Amino acid sequence: MTGRPNIVLVHGAWADGSCWTGVIERLQEAGYSVRAPQFPLTSLADDVARLRQVLAFQDGPTIVAGHSYGGQIITALGPDAPNVVGLIYIAAFGLDEGESLGALLSQGPVTPALAHLFTDSRGYGWLSEDDFVNHFAADVEPKHARVLYAVQQPLASSAFTDVMGEPAWKSLPTWYLVAQNDEAIPPDAERQFATRMGATTVEIPASHVAMVSHPGEIVDLIEKAAESVGVAAAR
Repeated sequence: MTGRPNIVLVHGAWADGSCWTGVIERLQEAGYSVRAPQFPLTSLADDVARLRQVLAFQDGPTIVAGHSYGGQIITALGPDAPNVVGLIYIAAFGLDEGESLGALLSQGPVTPALAHLFTDSRGYGWLSEDDFVNHFAADVEPKHARVLYAVQQPLASSAFTDVMGEPAWKSLPTWYLVAQNDEAIPPDAERQFATRMGATTVEIPASHVAMVSHPGEIVDLIEKAAESVGVAAAR
C-alpha cells in the first residue's frame, strides 16, 4: 500500500459528526483524507447503511474509528467491509455475535451518564443536561459541554435490542482506546471488549468523550494504526 489510508470517523449516540472536530483538524493537517458523516441513529441497520454509503466512495484502503455506540455501527459491518483495513474503538461498544446493547447494559448498575436517560413519545432516548455536562462530557470545559448537549442526537430505543451478527473485529486488525474516567461505559467493560478482540490497547485519563477532550491522543492512535496497516499491507 502506498500513501496514507483514508479515515472515516463514526460518532455515537447523543452526538454528531462535529464531536470529531479536533481530531479532523489534526488529521487533515497531517495529510489524511477524513470523513465524519452524520448518522441518523434511527436503527442499527440505518446507521450501517450510512457507513457503507460513505465507504463506497472512499478511494483506497480505509481505517474506520467509532466512538461509543459508533463501535456498534462499525462492528455490524461484519466480514463484508470493502476497503476497510482496520478498526479503532474509542471508548466504544465491541459486541460479539448474539449480543445486544440492552442485555449487556442490564448486567450492571446504570452508569452516571445514563442515570436520567428518558425516552420520548417516538421512542428515542435523550440525556439530561446535568448528566451530559457533569458525567458524559465530564472533562470538557462546561461551556463547550453545554453546546455538545444542545446538539445531541437521540438514539432509537431499538438500538438496545438489535442483536449483533458476525462482528467485523473478528476479521480485521483492531485498536482500542480505554477512557479511564468514563462514566457512560465502565472502563473495565472497555478493557474486556479490547481483550476479547485482541485489540492493541491504550488507556488515557479521559471522560467518555475522549475525542473532544484529548484529540491529540486519539490522532496518535489513529496514526499508529495507519502505520501498522501500511506495514502489514506492504509485506
